Amino acid sequence: MPNNELYIGLISGTSIDGVDCSLVSFTNNKLSLIATHFEESPSALRESILTLCQGTNISLQMLGETDIAIGKFFASAVNRLLTDIDLTASDICAIGSHGQTIWHQPVSDNAFTLQIGDPNTIAQLTGITTVADFRQRDMALGGQGAPLAPLLHREVFHSELIDRAVINIGGISNVTMLPSSNTPLAFDTGPGNVLMDYWIGKQRQERFDKNGEWASKGSTDKDLLRCLLGEPYFSRSAPKSTGRELFNGSWLERKLKELGKTIDSADIQATLLECTVSSISSAISGLSCPQEIYVCGGGAHNTELMEKLALANPQSSVSTTTRLGIDADWVEAVAFAWMAKQSIEGKKIDSSAFTGASKPTILGGIYQA
Repeated sequence: MPNNELYIGLISGTSIDGVDCSLVSFTNNKLSLIATHFEESPSALRESILTLCQGTNISLQMLGETDIAIGKFFASAVNRLLTDIDLTASDICAIGSHGQTIWHQPVSDNAFTLQIGDPNTIAQLTGITTVADFRQRDMALGGQGAPLAPLLHREVFHSELIDRAVINIGGISNVTMLPSSNTPLAFDTGPGNVLMDYWIGKQRQERFDKNGEWASKGSTDKDLLRCLLGEPYFSRSAPKSTGRELFNGSWLERKLKELGKTIDSADIQATLLECTVSSISSAISGLSCPQEIYVCGGGAHNTELMEKLALANPQSSVSTTTRLGIDADWVEAVAFAWMAKQSIEGKKIDSSAFTGASKPTILGGIYQA
């Protein structure tokens, strides 16, 4: 029989760099991160995902094959994690798999979100019951389907004494406002690393700007920053969510063409970083003045970004969620382990404050091993 206290969470985010695997214990209802494993995406798989995310020149065959390939990739990562820590499938109650988002369209007559990474394949190749499709049920109830990580933020980071904000900076950024005594709120603020990753990839053939070193060598171009922040999404009211469908390389290239001036490439990188900081800070200041800000996700490693975020929010202490007990790199993966547990136990989750869903519901479909 599975140990009902052990769950695995899986996520490949909008940065599409690989899959995060977290092993989480829920002993006596206390959440503990036991072990982790990161598996880098094979280049060919990453290119297929990026092509699908563009939404053009794709085929149903490509979609179907990539769906299965991601499922196999995720399953391999789980099996590697279990081997590394000398556990077997029988020790695990369930896997919570977010999958890989390739399209997110929350505002339309037929709103939908599409995550691939076949959970049937994951369950079969690992021998572990897999919970997936977390976002679709939320959208069926009129929600945005995102962000969902704030559900965990509310569960484990809320304080009855201190007003907090938790910022997840992946490809896209989202903020969770956790006032000590009022209703929490969460939404996607806009680009996180996605535009910076695109630009450094194009200009320097690097996947990301380590520590923000390249951005630190440039200066913010105020005209470009104004142009970027003119995007209507930034002024929309919550609930709201976004993704690569809007904030992508083509969007940036259009903005640069629209501006019509020559800008040094390092200055563009610095401005993209400032766009991330400004959109996050504006979102926070427009709601409240948290005493503490905690950052998680890949952006927590960007020294330049963290310094700029602290400067833009002098009223708050700025740190990472590691100080609150969950390593900043693994918060999202832990979130999907936690969501899998809620689903397996038949517990409804109220996401209305974050996504706008009309009522609490059980998130995720269960795929038996």
